[in-house]
Amino acid sequence: MSFSAEVKKELSSISNLANKQEVKQELIGYLLSGNVYYIKNKIQFSTENDYNINRFSKLLSNLKIEHNIQIKGKNFIISILLKNVPFVKVIDKKLTVEIEEEIKKQETNSKAILRGLFLGGGSINNPEKKYHLEISLSSEENLIYIKNILELYNINIKTLERGEKVSIYIKEGEEISKLLAFMGAKKAVIKFEEIRVQKQMRGKVNRLVNCETANITKTINASIMQIEAIKKLQKEHQFNKLDESLKEVAIARLENPQMSLEDLGKLLKKPIGKSGVNYRLKKIMEIANG
Repeated sequence: MSFSAEVKKELSSISNLANKQEVKQELIGYLLSGNVYYIKNKIQFSTENDYNINRFSKLLSNLKIEHNIQIKGKNFIISILLKNVPFVKVIDKKLTVEIEEEIKKQETNSKAILRGLFLGGGSINNPEKKYHLEISLSSEENLIYIKNILELYNINIKTLERGEKVSIYIKEGEEISKLLAFMGAKKAVIKFEEIRVQKQMRGKVNRLVNCETANITKTINASIMQIEAIKKLQKEHQFNKLDESLKEVAIARLENPQMSLEDLGKLLKKPIGKSGVNYRLKKIMEIANG
């Protein structure tokens, strides 16, 4: 089962059917979505998920709205006569839902609307791959209404228009998590956040590994140049003319080409720090290149 299907299955199992107001608002959410159509005096919604069609059917039954369910191929199709839904009208062949403006100021009702809307026209990508939640709506007016609700509860979204179709979408992990929590998908939030933390940790580890790799590469490149300078002095019979302190560091470097400056300093008879080793090796290179 996809992550999107898991979210919808969880939302469709929320027990709030005893509250008629919430039931009506969740149904309105479905009707605002881009997957509900008006065809020949009927309102129709189709889905491949049995739990989704069952949820829609329970909402209608709870409000005593007659409806019919058919199966065509893999799809469940629910049909309602327009005349049986008094708060829905058709203007310019588009469904228009009568919504009280005060409703969105009541959090439980706003949650119900968003829940129904996501069940009706929402999708969410597998968060392990990318963060993307999108919900299609049936009209620009509906989009504006939903956008106002989300802004009221500080959930940031973006809008998208594809011809006559409109939708809202979120690509930020934190905002997706806020919306899932707002709709009541508690299990999905936990799973989503676990994946987010794992991705953040992997990113941090990768950055540390890349940084460490860069440091190692830098150390090796510097070591190669230092060894070339030392061997040049040996070839030109200038090595034995070096001060004992320089010769000691040079021998340590030849014997330990990949060792850090700090560790090289610990090998000397009188251990010195990283800056002391660096100074001596630079001095050797200056003599070799001079």
